[in-house]
Amino acid sequence: MSGDIENLVQKLVFQKDAKIRKEIRKRAEAQGVFVCSTQKLYEARVQNQWENLTVPAINIRTLTFDTARSIFRQVIKKKVGAFIFELARSEISYTDQDMSEYVPVILAAAIKEGFRGPLFFQGDHFQANAKKYFNPEKKEEEVSALKKLIKDSIEAGVYNIDIDTSTLVSLEKPDIKEQQKYNSLLTAELTSYIRSLQSQGITISVGGEVGEIGGRNSIPEDIRVFMEEYNKHLLELKIKPGLIKIAVQTGATHGGVVLPSGEIKKVEIDFNTLRKLSEEVRKFSMAGAVQHGASTLPEEYFDEFPKTGAIEIHLATAFQNIVYDFMPESLREKIYDWLKKDYNPPAIRTPLAVNPVSEEKEEILTQEQFLYKARKKALGPFKKEIWSIPEENKDKIAQVLEEKFSILFEKLGVINSLELIKKYYPFN
Repeated sequence: MSGDIENLVQKLVFQKDAKIRKEIRKRAEAQGVFVCSTQKLYEARVQNQWENLTVPAINIRTLTFDTARSIFRQVIKKKVGAFIFELARSEISYTDQDMSEYVPVILAAAIKEGFRGPLFFQGDHFQANAKKYFNPEKKEEEVSALKKLIKDSIEAGVYNIDIDTSTLVSLEKPDIKEQQKYNSLLTAELTSYIRSLQSQGITISVGGEVGEIGGRNSIPEDIRVFMEEYNKHLLELKIKPGLIKIAVQTGATHGGVVLPSGEIKKVEIDFNTLRKLSEEVRKFSMAGAVQHGASTLPEEYFDEFPKTGAIEIHLATAFQNIVYDFMPESLREKIYDWLKKDYNPPAIRTPLAVNPVSEEKEEILTQEQFLYKARKKALGPFKKEIWSIPEENKDKIAQVLEEKFSILFEKLGVINSLELIKKYYPFN
């Protein structure tokens, strides 16, 4: 059955053949692969039916088919059941892969590797653009764009949605209720919209966020105020259930903190704060807190996340970095030359130099910092070339990825979690 699956994936990705989506979905179902919501699993955590594991949510930005195959090989070998595939709103754009492509490509990888069982697909950081939202002329357009993204994703088989309107939080306001006002309001509105799209028998798992990742650390009062206001709005809308988890900030940064040399700085995660925040989240009948920006953290940190009660951890940049590290040097240099030309990196200057135009302080990046931060933007424009790298490079990337996933799965406590998953999503 899987002999021609690679050809189907190529046609789907590069010829945008819509018929292939249905064909792959049909084959996946025949093999015993089905898409699900994490709601049942997380509701069981609310009821203390399980503990001591943190679910990895994996963002695949490039080489999606090959990377997913690497994941499935480790999943099958280690009997992992609790794991998620996700993609953020921004990633959908700059990687040139919407959910109607992402989901079937990963299903195809599951078919190829002989995987059977439930798969969880998630919309990560379905984020509101604050400038557009607070512009009366663009607000409706922005909300409509978010709703379209949600609708299209659900139709593609994405039954887990992380709403991120933390961009609307106004920390300059002294009152936390005022800080979180628009965050709670729009999160409730989008929750209501999600519930209106649910198919019978499926409760979509919905997450929220109280503070932008990379900003100041969250505090328990952020969660209390946000949830009190959110629940009021939800009651007015006569909608239930509400959120099942909340993303918080504990010191991480998306992609990691890059030093002038281009190396990743060792960031300190406040695990005590994460533990307190997870406890606070659970007071509102939710499964726990969610940690973002974690893939580039030191490996020794990952043992700590299950101990804090964190329900989920989002991982992305480290896997992209592995692809860049082991792609042909000629392609990497071609991408860097394109970035230098099209993104016009600033000259090397002192960080936080004063912009002569705005007279405001801004971060001036070294070329190494710029390339590290900007290279994700090349994944869409160079998609076909990356997917076409020689097999020897793909084999090395797959080997390193598998080693990485093996370590992460062990440290996050999800090895042998298949039996737990079968308890809530039974299959033969």
